[in-house]
Amino acid sequence: MPNFTEIAYAQQLDAKDPLAHFRDQFVIADPDLIYLDGNSLGRLLKKHSRTAQDLIERQWGKRLIRGWNEGWIELQAQIGSKIGQLVGADADELIVADSTSINLFKLALAAVRYNNGRSKIITDDLNFPSDLYILQGVAQLAGRPLRVQIIPSDGIHGPVQALAEAIDNDTALVALSHTVFKSSYTYDMTAVTQLAHNAGALMLWDMSHSVGSVPADLHAANAPLAVGCTYKYLNGGPGSPAFLYVQRAWQAKLGNPITGWMGHEAMFDFALDYQRDNGLRHFLTGTPPILSIALIEPGVDLLLEAGMAALRAKSAQQTSYLIDLWRTWLEPLGFRLNSPEETAVRGSHVSLGHDDGWRISQALINDMRVIPDFRKPDNIRLGIAPIYTRFSDIHEAMRRLRQVMDERLYERYSLAENGVT
Repeated sequence: MPNFTEIAYAQQLDAKDPLAHFRDQFVIADPDLIYLDGNSLGRLLKKHSRTAQDLIERQWGKRLIRGWNEGWIELQAQIGSKIGQLVGADADELIVADSTSINLFKLALAAVRYNNGRSKIITDDLNFPSDLYILQGVAQLAGRPLRVQIIPSDGIHGPVQALAEAIDNDTALVALSHTVFKSSYTYDMTAVTQLAHNAGALMLWDMSHSVGSVPADLHAANAPLAVGCTYKYLNGGPGSPAFLYVQRAWQAKLGNPITGWMGHEAMFDFALDYQRDNGLRHFLTGTPPILSIALIEPGVDLLLEAGMAALRAKSAQQTSYLIDLWRTWLEPLGFRLNSPEETAVRGSHVSLGHDDGWRISQALINDMRVIPDFRKPDNIRLGIAPIYTRFSDIHEAMRRLRQVMDERLYERYSLAENGVT
C-alpha cells in the first residue's frame, strides 16, 4: 500500500469508492479545476439543464397557467417530503419555502410568541451571523423585553456546558446551527434539544451546513423546529429556496407571523379574513417560485439514491485524510487546524487557519486553480461534497496549497478583499 502522501494512495481510495459513479452525474466543465466550495454552492447536475428546459419550454411555454394544476402547486410539499427523508422528518413536517433567513424569522418569532412569559433567546458565537441578525430583529418585534444571549465558545467547538448553564426557565428559544459555518463543529442534536426541552424552551436548528452531508434524525432528537438551505450539499442552484420543518405536534400551536394567501385554509376562496390551514402549509406565505424550486429535486433525488450513511462514511474518511495531509505537509508551514479533530463532531468541511489566509486563498484560486472560500479572520474553508469530491482532488489541492507556500505565490496578492469571499 502506498504512503498516504503519495497520489497513488488517493487513486486507490477512489478506485474502491462505492459512490464514485455519482460524480458522472455532475457537470465537470474543467477537469483541472479542483472545487472545494460545495459547502457554499453545490455543483450543477447534468439533469438540471434537462429539467430547466422542460420547465421553460413545455410546462411554462406550452401549458402556461395550467401548470399549477399539473404539479406546480404540490412541488413545495413534494420536494420537502424528499428532503425530510434525509433529515428524519415525515412528509407533512417539512416544506420548501422562501429563504433560510425568512424561515428562521417565521419560526423564531412564532416560538417566542408561544413562550411569551420568557425573556431571552439563547444562541452561540459560532452561529451564522445572519441568524444572529434575525434573532436580534425578532427580539425587537416580540412586543416585550427580550434579549439575545450569545454564549461564547473557544472558536471551534460548541460551548455545550455553557449552553447547559445558560438555558433556564426564562429561556423562550434556543437557536443554533447544527454544523457551524466556520469550524464545522457539529452539535449532538438530541442532547442539546433535550437541554431546551428540560427548561421548557423551544429548540430551532439551522441545518444549512449539515443537510445532505451529515446524518440527522429530527424525530429521534424530538426537535420541534428546523430550517435549512438547498444550494449547498443539496445542489439546488444559487440562491435556491430553503426549507422549514415543524414537528407535527407543534403545527397547531405555533402561528406564522407572515400570514399570506398560501397559508390560508382555502386560498382560492379569496376571503377577506385570514383562516390558517390546519397543518404545515399555514407556514407558507406567498406564491412559490416554481422554476427555482423545481431545480432542487434532482440533487435531492441523487442524495437519496446514494444514502446518507454512505455519504457520511465517505465524508468522514475524506476530511480525516485531508487533516492527515495538513499535519504532515502544512502544519510545519504555520497552518492551524480550525476544525475539530474528532470525526464524530466534525461536518464535511475543514477550516485551515493561517495569518496570511486571505492572500493564500487568492493564490490558490488564481494560480493553482483550487477553489475554497475564506472566512475571517484566517479561515481557508475546504468543503468536501462526498457525492462528487474525489480523494485525488483532496491530495492535489493540498499539494497545490503546499506549492503556494513553497514558491511564496501569495505574496503577489493584495490584502484588499473581494466583495464575495
